[in-house]
Amino acid sequence: MQRLFVGDVQGCADEFEELVSRAADAFGADFELWLAGDLVNRGPDNRRPLERVRALVEAGRAQYVLGNHEIHLISTDLGLRDLGANDSIADVLGAPDASEWVDWLRARPLVVSGRIADQPFAMVHAAPAPDWSLATLLERAGEASQRLAGSRDAARDFLASDPAADPDRDVLARLTRCRSVFPDGTWSSAEPAGEGEPWHRVWSGHRHGYGVIYGHWARQRLQVGPGLRGLDTGCVHHGRGWDAFLTAWLPDSGGRSEGQRPFDVPDDRFWQIPARRPYYLLVAGD
Repeated sequence: MQRLFVGDVQGCADEFEELVSRAADAFGADFELWLAGDLVNRGPDNRRPLERVRALVEAGRAQYVLGNHEIHLISTDLGLRDLGANDSIADVLGAPDASEWVDWLRARPLVVSGRIADQPFAMVHAAPAPDWSLATLLERAGEASQRLAGSRDAARDFLASDPAADPDRDVLARLTRCRSVFPDGTWSSAEPAGEGEPWHRVWSGHRHGYGVIYGHWARQRLQVGPGLRGLDTGCVHHGRGWDAFLTAWLPDSGGRSEGQRPFDVPDDRFWQIPARRPYYLLVAGD
């Protein structure tokens, strides 16, 4: 069963369908999709990717973690935020079955893990804390996921809580939004500046035994480093200064050449579907 790890789709339904069709042509039914979050928002069609992925999840042929845009969608449905100028999730929120979709999303994990050949990995939308072991990452993510998946009232209270006062809320925010980390252990969703460093640079310094597959950071483009695969190549951002793609990583689950492991570099096992057109214009507060 070939696994395809897919970066941020963000409502780019045509490019996503092209990727799935290519996989079906190459592997028949013998493939799994592993989606690193942000399946929705900013692009023109969120329903088609959601429906496709849900069917595959329920058939045991997909894994899907939440990103910050899924959290935006859930929070909007629960009355905690208003739609912004660049939000395109009204096609989900305005539908008669909106609450049922939101409840399904709330039950999705924040992190999933597995092995490629003999190498363990975690898939997360944004970032783990740099010093977390795989076991710690899964434990902390599981605690936050459990609270999000509770009753609607409990989920609303959880999302409305202050991350500075609620460790689980901070974990949810870090896993879906983090880009920079600081020497005092704090983090930020902003690009690194001052004492801030990219989270993955600090993570790499800990020499963990597991790999991380992530999305969220379109401005970095495709990131391929030892133990790291960053797959957000900004499909929905096409035309904002660069040519953008929807990217999938297809690791060789049987192992690579002698002495090489799946997360080693160099690595050229990627598919990139070009964005078909520009999708939205940047506005203040994006």
